[in-house]
Amino acid sequence: MAKQKFYVVWQGNGEGVYTSWEACKKAVEGVSGSKYQSFKTEAEAEEAYEQGYENFQTQKTEGSCSSQTGQSSFSSQSEKNTSSKTGRIIPSPRPLPAGAINEAIAVDAACSGNPGKMEYRGVYLRTGKEIFHYGPVFGTNNIGEFLAIVHGLALLKQKGLHTTPIYSDSVNAQLWVRRRKCKTTLERNAKTETLHQLIDRAEKWLHENTYQNPIIKWPTEEWGEIPADFGRK
Repeated sequence: MAKQKFYVVWQGNGEGVYTSWEACKKAVEGVSGSKYQSFKTEAEAEEAYEQGYENFQTQKTEGSCSSQTGQSSFSSQSEKNTSSKTGRIIPSPRPLPAGAINEAIAVDAACSGNPGKMEYRGVYLRTGKEIFHYGPVFGTNNIGEFLAIVHGLALLKQKGLHTTPIYSDSVNAQLWVRRRKCKTTLERNAKTETLHQLIDRAEKWLHENTYQNPIIKWPTEEWGEIPADFGRK
């Protein structure tokens, strides 16, 4: 069985790090002067992409290309529900605003109806990579925002990243986390039991754990939509 490779596209129809040759091929086919290369590990691919093509080629020539960035353990992320369904690790869609911390994660939720089909996710700002995702399940947007923050806190603690900030655009969710209580009015019944069990676990985690990670309000009015936004407005 062939080992998985990772593909960097520096110049093509879509720049970024890809997890399959098929997705990479679509990004470079028909592009004159496309620049791409395969790598054995995701960490090597992400580092090469962030260096840029010219810098990478220079370091490659000098024999100094490292396989680890040493800045975060998210590059080895293998969480359940994690990874892009398209086979592509999507870089940030736009440069981060001045003042935003790139060594941070952003979380957000989306809900079709309220209540309705809800999902949430976390994105690592330095690379734009989705590092966790849950849903859809029947719920509310506020519940999703709350669970996303707690999921982020638990993940950061597990990885020993005790000072990495979390950005959220939800005032209610941040308040609920501080109070360690999800103040939802969503009825608990057969349809919502799975979600309420998640809420119970999140509240239990908050009561049994401490954290130092700053939870920062993302100023949407000033900076635009949070990078974890699902883009469905």
